[in-house]
Amino acid sequence: MGQKVSPIGFRTGITLGWKSRWYAPKAAYGSFLIEDQKIRNFLDTRLNKQPPYAAVAKIEIERTRDDVRVFLHTARPGLVIGPKGAEVDKLREALEDLIQRKVSLNIVEIKQPELNAQLVGEAIAEQLKRRAAFRRLMKQQCEAALAAGAKGVKIICSGRLGGAEIARSEAQIMGSIPLHTLQANVDYGLSICKTTYGIIGIKVWIYQGMFNDELAADESAKRASYRQ
Repeated sequence: MGQKVSPIGFRTGITLGWKSRWYAPKAAYGSFLIEDQKIRNFLDTRLNKQPPYAAVAKIEIERTRDDVRVFLHTARPGLVIGPKGAEVDKLREALEDLIQRKVSLNIVEIKQPELNAQLVGEAIAEQLKRRAAFRRLMKQQCEAALAAGAKGVKIICSGRLGGAEIARSEAQIMGSIPLHTLQANVDYGLSICKTTYGIIGIKVWIYQGMFNDELAADESAKRASYRQ
């Protein structure tokens, strides 16, 4: 039977870094963990679930003794920053009120949203709310990811698809998805679409090549720059 494992959790600590990077004594560990979850839920609700839809795909948290550094990976940095940085200041103040600590916000732009599994899932969810045809949507997103340079894409939609009486799952697979290879750079995203006839779950896997290949490409680029 299928023993399903999240590709992100499977690779964390081996080829992928942790999303929360801090050390705490035993007494403070639980409260820090709850704080992290509060920050993530607050930012997701504020930036992804209501206007402006800022397309935040990943939130990373680092801590020092007193302050908290939050890294927001977003495809629309302009919406998060706002005119003259006004929105970022409001967001930082709201986070400081939430956890009663000094917070610094860093905005990281996602250059290719078509290759980010979470953003692809959110895009499908948004269009399913507008009653778009799910099969066409899945195919379009797969083709867009492959055109952007992905080596393989898999999308699964589960629920009352098209308002059907019985829930079912539909999958669209293009290219290869080596889920058991730890050196394979597989991005995974899970999105939830709340429709009038029930919840539809969207899972997205995007295979972007091997981690070793990226390192080799970076090294060759460095060597080329040294020669110049």
